Parts: sequence; structure tokens; C-alpha cells
Amino acid sequence: MIIGLTGKNAAGKGEAANYLKSKGFIYYSLSDIIREEATKRKLEHSRENLINLGNELRENFGPNYLAQQINNKIKAKLKNNPKQNFAIDSIRSPFEAKELMKNNDFFLVGVDAPIELRFKRLLERNRLGDAKTLEEFKAQEQRENLKSDTNQQLDETFRMPGEIILNSGTLGELHAKIDDLLNHLERKKKRQVSRN
Repeated sequence: MIIGLTGKNAAGKGEAANYLKSKGFIYYSLSDIIREEATKRKLEHSRENLINLGNELRENFGPNYLAQQINNKIKAKLKNNPKQNFAIDSIRSPFEAKELMKNNDFFLVGVDAPIELRFKRLLERNRLGDAKTLEEFKAQEQRENLKSDTNQQLDETFRMPGEIILNSGTLGELHAKIDDLLNHLERKKKRQVSRN
């Protein structure tokens, strides 16, 4: 099973991915491909640098480039263990989602939370380049939703998932929702297999 996670900044995708890792899922982030390139270029891993570099990679190599790199990693791992599960984070464009959907047993899951709660979490984690005011946070999100093949399109991508997790409670509640989701997806998978 491959679970792709999409959603806005500080919605809880990373926490969802961490929980899936604790259940034996191999974790990949599309952002890691950008970070690897930033390191090669000796660029600071600020939010702005990573967004600009991600847009540049999409422009130079195609809007699904980051997802193609992750698909190559998934294929290599599946050769050794065809039953391996994966959690894929940082899916920020419809092209990336569609590329990952080429995999069997891929499920795109949206993680969402109210903007005020997401901003509070953003302040608590205090990453380089994060917004310092709610207005700045809203403006940052607008910039990340440009209608362009080579830019992030968070809103457009968030319309694609078959499953949505509302992460507005505790970490324990998020974990329980993920457990429910995994059970639901397993049942769905079995129904698909029995039909074929």
C-alpha cells in the first residue's frame, strides 16, 4: 500500500507520516528531492529557497519530476520486498499526484485543519522562513497556489484525495483516525481484489 499525503502547511502531514513510519511504512518526501538539490548547490534550506528550487526543477524537468524521482525509489524497494508499504509526503501539485497514482495500491489522503490551528502549530515548530503573523501566513499560502504547471497548487491538489483526515484534535486522535483509515483502505483493497 502506498499512502500519499497532501494538505496545507502545518495541517499535520508530517505527524501522519511519522505515525505511518512507526507502523513499518517506508517514508519519502518530495521535498527531500528538493533538499538534496539545495545541498548540492550549497543553498540554505529556507522555505523560500526550497519553493523556488522546486519550481525550477518542475520547469526544467517537467511538472511531475519530483514524483518520478520518488517512483524510482519505490520501484527499487519493491523489487526486494513487493509487500512493502510506503508513506509519501509533500505532494503539492496535481501532476505529482497523478504521477504517483500510476502505482498499484496508491491512495491519496488529504490532511486538513483550520487555518488558526495550523498557524499556531507553525509558530510552535518555528522552521526557517515560516510566517510570523497570521496575515503573512495567509499571503504565503496564496503564493503557493498559483495556477501554473511548474508551481505548487495546494488547493487544486487537495481536491483530488479520495480520503480526508481532519486533524483538529490531539495527536492520539490523529493516530486513531489513521488506524481507521488503514482498516478502511485494507477492506477497500480486498474488495477490489475479489472483484478481479
